[in-house]
Amino acid sequence: MPESDYAKIAELKKRSLEAGISIKKSELLRAGLLALEALSPAELTALLSGLENVKTGRPSAEV
Repeated sequence: MPESDYAKIAELKKRSLEAGISIKKSELLRAGLLALEALSPAELTALLSGLENVKTGRPSAEV
């Protein structure tokens, strides 16, 4: 995942805490899956087409 996604997760965890809900990253991601599942096919397509493409795999070790 891009570094910006980790920042979004941290921000959502912070917002959840401010709302009085302590949530783990895995729980937040599961909630995201439920939200995606509720979208119409057109909404899902629009959302997915706007995602940044990232290179898969692990970054090479720096020497």
